[in-house]
Amino acid sequence: MLKVKNLSLNFGGVKALQNVSFEVREQEVLGLVGPNGAGKTTSFNVFSGNVRPTSGEVTYDGHDILKSSMHKRVKFGIGRTFQIPQPMHELTVRENLMVSQRFGRPDKKVDQQRISEILDSVNLLHKSESDAATELALTERKALEVAKALATEPSLLMLDEVLAGLETTGKKLFMETLKKIRKQFNLSMIVIEHDIETISNLCDRIVVLNFGKVIAEGTPDETFRNPEVIRSYTGEENA
Repeated sequence: MLKVKNLSLNFGGVKALQNVSFEVREQEVLGLVGPNGAGKTTSFNVFSGNVRPTSGEVTYDGHDILKSSMHKRVKFGIGRTFQIPQPMHELTVRENLMVSQRFGRPDKKVDQQRISEILDSVNLLHKSESDAATELALTERKALEVAKALATEPSLLMLDEVLAGLETTGKKLFMETLKKIRKQFNLSMIVIEHDIETISNLCDRIVVLNFGKVIAEGTPDETFRNPEVIRSYTGEENA
């Protein structure tokens, strides 16, 4: 599905990504983890078209997406959320999804039944006519961020710290929602998340970045037992 090969990105003298290679398989949930500044969100920005890499290859279902516009990448089936929810101001929750749906669908038509299905899947159907920018709690704004991405009809959903800022119970409930939509919409996912317990319960496989390099890859259990991964998080050999 998504294949990343020798991806590098330099910001002046800063090497944000260094020969990063990994792939996301069909209907897999891949965790992309690492300390702050490791290159996780930068990778998302490359995949979605927000920034251009210095070198390397990224293909999605055989398409060279680095040569495609951001709009075209959405059409290929790549959707994403952002760390900070970005509801469209002065629009209702439903209208936010209508805009996203028009952006993602080749025919640019609005399917209200599909929108209702998405809102129901993220527990926002009862808030569909609420003002998206002013009448939602933090958990609901994060759910809207996921719903907007789903409205573009992705086959790959990239979630950038969608659980950040939620308390423990909220994280568990939101994680169950993510598991549900994965099955309901037949999605592959890449998840950036700092909470090790959450990422271990949600993901099939983990890729760990540190200083822009891949330092480990594998199942959650074997990855978080890797001494180099432990050092990257704690500075200690054992934890």
